[in-house]
Parts: sequence; structure tokens; C-alpha cells
Amino acid sequence: MEQIKELEPRLVWELFEQITRVPRPSKKEARIQAFIEEFARVHGLACRRDEKGNLVVIREASTGREGESGLILQSHMDMVCEKDAEVRIDFERDPIPAYVDGEWVRARGTTLGADCGIGMALQMAVLVDKELSTPRVEALFTVDEEQGLTGAMNLGEGMLTGGRMINLDSEDEGEIFIGCAGGIDTLATMRYRAEKVVHSDDYQYYTIRVAGLHGGHSGDDIEKGFANSNKLLTRVLWRLSRECGLRLGRFDGGNLRNAIPREAEASVAIPSVSAERAGELFRRLAEEIAAEFAQTEPGLRIGLEPAFEPLKEWLPEEVQERLLGVLYAVPHGVMAMSRSMPGLVETSTNLASVKMPEGEGRILITTSQRSSVESAKRDIADRVGATFALAGAEVCHTDGYPGWRPNPDSPLVRRAAAVYREMFGRDPKIKAIHAGLECGLFLSRYPHLDIISTGPTLRGVHSPAERVEIASVGRVWEYLKRLVEDRG
Repeated sequence: MEQIKELEPRLVWELFEQITRVPRPSKKEARIQAFIEEFARVHGLACRRDEKGNLVVIREASTGREGESGLILQSHMDMVCEKDAEVRIDFERDPIPAYVDGEWVRARGTTLGADCGIGMALQMAVLVDKELSTPRVEALFTVDEEQGLTGAMNLGEGMLTGGRMINLDSEDEGEIFIGCAGGIDTLATMRYRAEKVVHSDDYQYYTIRVAGLHGGHSGDDIEKGFANSNKLLTRVLWRLSRECGLRLGRFDGGNLRNAIPREAEASVAIPSVSAERAGELFRRLAEEIAAEFAQTEPGLRIGLEPAFEPLKEWLPEEVQERLLGVLYAVPHGVMAMSRSMPGLVETSTNLASVKMPEGEGRILITTSQRSSVESAKRDIADRVGATFALAGAEVCHTDGYPGWRPNPDSPLVRRAAAVYREMFGRDPKIKAIHAGLECGLFLSRYPHLDIISTGPTLRGVHSPAERVEIASVGRVWEYLKRLVEDRG
């Protein structure tokens, strides 16, 4: 089998293969920081670090280019750590099991970390490719992009001096992104005092699971019709609760605020006298849901399995009713499409996770909202918050982050489009993205920056289906070299 480090362009893939061996969960980037700092030391490059842990590695201008405006290349160090249920991996210690699969590179049952590891590899290749003639290049590597953009939010003073930036966190080769959505998280907490199960012999106990969904990025994939495991599980629980007296002991669904949840499960009790009717209703619901999502979720599995032991505690009926009611009612998905850029999602919301920490007497519900219109972002966050408040939950919003307003007439956008046309004989697609990029935060600190975002083709980002197209990496590398060397 062909090895990743043997792919072309060799320099880029060798660096990416090394990156996959360095653990780098969000907020735990110490090892990848050390890796980059050692890389800079070995190659004799200056490296600076701010208090948050962001790094800038500098390649000084080539002879004759000292007077040009500096160029910033940017990506983030952390990766989303998702895996299939049966896969055993410690993301804080183990390498990513990456491999070549035909025209793609992917991982075995986990996220690959090409978001944004391939961007890091491209940056590092520019820093050390001796054949390139470059202006001063500042390669910015930020921390904690995936769980709050806190690295970009807290970028240290004076870290950057260049006037142009190429962000390498995009996922479609042949497209130049010039704008992105802003985002905010809405968090709800429901508190309860668990009830002891007294007449346990009167019930039968089950685990209900939803699995096999696509999941994906809550920005990039929100309009694709993929199912949300939390919503599907709630739909089943709500019907069984109303028609068969189901009692809920535990609900555990989703993990990451910026990923559409792929799996969810609940521990339940059903009165023995209703068990047969509940089984028939469950089968009918599972068949109906599978038929609805046959085109978008062919791998969907909804299972009802006997539990190994009975519940000892469950939610009070009143709390259960409020919880299932609000999870059923709270919106999820696309709220509005852009009127100014056809095909672009303007506003969306994601019911990301539902957690019941054992013994804490609270239910934690995480949602994320996105919009390229600041007022619409605030509005959907308030609507989601109001829905939770009606159910008696405590609601708070994160500070959020700004969007990046498109400027199709900027000098960098025009030149990047011209270079692409010269190289490939066709126009690139100039687009905005519904996902959040760090660019808006950089502009709030450095408003003079002229920014574009580009990158190779990635699919299944934020899920174990994540993969990067090999050929697109080669094209992006050639394009990036031209942009770096361009004097236009």
C-alpha cells in the first residue's frame, strides 16, 4: 500500500504525515506547539509565541523582495476528535491512523485532522522550500479554533506585520472564499432531583440508540439534509413517553458544538403492561424515520435493546416532559438562505449535544447558531434561548465571534483570481462560506488586512468520514507557490 509520505508533492505530504502523529485536541495543543517550535529551530527560522499559545514562524524576504508588503499564511493547530463507537483511541496520546485510500487520504474510524493539518503542512512547506522566492512570510498557527476560536480572539499584540493574509482552512479546491458566517453558542441547563425507582419489577428496561448518521460540519453540511441524532432520538422518546408511559433515566447525544450529532442513546424504562405495544410503536417509528431519510442517511440505525440492569433512578415526570418537549420544539437546521449570494446559507442553528453528567442533577444542552448577518445571528440565538426558557431552563450565550464581510474587489481577491485563471484556464469560484473562519477576528484586530481563504478538497469534516483528496493538494500547492512568488 502506498504510504502518505510517498505522495506528491512529497514535501507537503511528509509534513502532513508527521502532523498526524502529533496529538492535538482543542485546548490541549502543547505537543503540536512543541513540534512547530522544534521545526522552526531546526530550519533556523524565527518563532514567536503569545500568551494564548499562538505561534508565528517567520521566513525573511528573499533577496530583492525586502521592500514588499509581507504575506501571512494562517491555519489552526487543533483538530476535532471524533471516532466511531467501536474504535479505541486516546486522542491525547495516540497518532491518527491515517492511510491512503485510492484518490483520498483518510483515517480508520476517526477524524483525520486534515482540518486544518493539511493547511499547516502547506504553510510549513512554504517556510522551508528553498526554490521559492518570497516576500517576508509570517506563518500564523492558532490554538483552539474548533472549540471557540479563542486563539484568534486573543491573538497577542504585534504578532503580525504583513498586509495580506491567505487562510488555509477552506475545503474546496478551485474556490476562493472571501467571507464567512459569524457564530454564537446558546447553552441551556435544566436542573432536577432524580427519583428512585421503587417498583422496579413493574417495568422492562431498554437502551434506545440512534447511530450510523453522516454527522459533519454544522456550517458546511447544515443544508445537506443530514439527520440530527438528538432530534431523532427525541422524536422516538416523545412518542413512547406519551403513548406507552416511558420513563427516562439518561439521555446522551452528540459531542461537539460545531458538529451535527451522529449518535445518541437513552436509558429508559417501559411499564411491563405496555411493553408489547411499545415495541410495535417503536418498530413503526423506526421504519417511518428510515424511509424519510433513505436518500440522505442510508446508514441510519435505530435500535431498541434490552438493558443489562434496571434503572435505579429516573427523571421526575414533570422534568422529563419539559426536557423532551423542548428538545422536540427547539429548531435545528437552515433558518434562512442568503439573498445576496445565491446558494449560500445565511442563518442556521445546530442542536449539538445533550448531556446528563452522572450524579450532578443537571442536563446540559449545547446549541450553536451561525449567520452572515449579525442581527440575524442574534435573533436566532434569542429564539433558541427563548424556547429553552419556556421549558424552565437556565440559558446563557457565549460571546460569539464576528463574520467576515465579503469584498470581491480587493486587490488580493482580484490577483488571486487572475493567477488561478492563468494556471488552470478557468475562473475560480469566488464564494462566502457558512462555516466560521478566524478571518473576521483577525480583521477586528488588524482592519487593514486583505484576506482570502483557500485550500484542498476535504469531505466529511468533523466526522470519521473525513478525507482529503490527494490530487487537490498538489494543485493547491502549485497555486500557493504562485501566489507567494507573485509580484503583481
